[in-house]
Amino acid sequence: MGTSEQPVPFLKGHGTENDFVIIPDLDGRLSLSPAAVARLCDRRSGIGADGVLRVVRQSGGGAEWFMDYRNADGSIAEMCGNGVRVFARYLQRAGLAKGDDLPVATRAGVRRVRFEDDGDITVGMGPARLPAGPGPSVTVTVGERSWPARHVDMGNPHAVAFVDRLSDAGPLLAAPGVHPSETYPRGTNVEFVVDRGPRHLALRVHERGSGETRSCGTGACAVMVAAARRDGLDPPADGRAAAYTVDVPGGRLHVAEIPDGTVTLTGPAVIVAEGTIDPHWLNPAGHPTDFSHVSQNISHSNG
Repeated sequence: MGTSEQPVPFLKGHGTENDFVIIPDLDGRLSLSPAAVARLCDRRSGIGADGVLRVVRQSGGGAEWFMDYRNADGSIAEMCGNGVRVFARYLQRAGLAKGDDLPVATRAGVRRVRFEDDGDITVGMGPARLPAGPGPSVTVTVGERSWPARHVDMGNPHAVAFVDRLSDAGPLLAAPGVHPSETYPRGTNVEFVVDRGPRHLALRVHERGSGETRSCGTGACAVMVAAARRDGLDPPADGRAAAYTVDVPGGRLHVAEIPDGTVTLTGPAVIVAEGTIDPHWLNPAGHPTDFSHVSQNISHSNG
C-alpha cells in the first residue's frame, strides 16, 4: 500500500477544545511524514487541528494500542493528556476498547484510561518528575516582562509561571522565552497560571510545536503539581491526596495527585466528525506515503 490510491480514513475530535485529527492505522501500515501532518493540521488548507493521533495496534508492551502523537508542525511528542482521552474515545466508539479500564501505550509509557459513568474520561498520567532540591532557576519571558517558573515533567516538559492576570501572557503568537535554554534542549510547553479560588486555577498555554491551544492536559497536570507544592501540599511525602479544578480556555479539567505520586486527569472527550482524505492531497507527487518503517515509531518508550 506504499503508494495506495485508496482514501485515508480520519476522524476529528477534541478534549476541552484541544483538537485532533485521528488516523486509524490499526495494522501499522502508514507512516505520516512531518509535512503530511502539518498539512492535516493546517486550519485554512487542511482539516485543522492541534495535532494528529495515529491509532496503531501493537504486540506486547503492556497495551494493545499505541498512540502515535504528532504536534501540529509534524514534530513527534512524548505525551498528550487531552489526546489520550480522545484516543480512548475513538477506541470506545469503534468497539475496540474492552471494558471500562483501558491501557494505552505512549512514548512516555503506558497510561491507564477509565471511562466514567458521567461520560468523562480519567487518565492515570503517572507521577510528575520534579528537579531534586531547589532545581534550576527557570525564567519565562514575554516581551519585556519576566516571571520565575517551575519545571515540571509529565512525560513531556513544562515551565509553569504564576502571573497576576492571564492577559499578562500577551497574544502568545510566538513561543515565550525560557531561560536558561539548556534546561529544555528540545523546547518546552509554557503555562501561565492564575488563582480563581481555593484549589481552583486557570491557565493559558503555549504548546511546543503547536502554539497557543485551547487546552493542554499534561499542562493542567503540571500546573496542579506546581500549585500544590506552592501551597505546601505534597501527597507522596505527606500521604494526603490533593485535587484541583483547572479551567482552560476550552473548558474545565479536574486534576488530582494521590499518595503514590500518580497524577490523574479527568475531563471530556468528543468525536465530532469522520470522513476520508484524498491520498493525492495528503502526499503530493514526489512525496509518497511511506508504509515501510512504522515499527521504529512504536518501539520507543520516550520519543
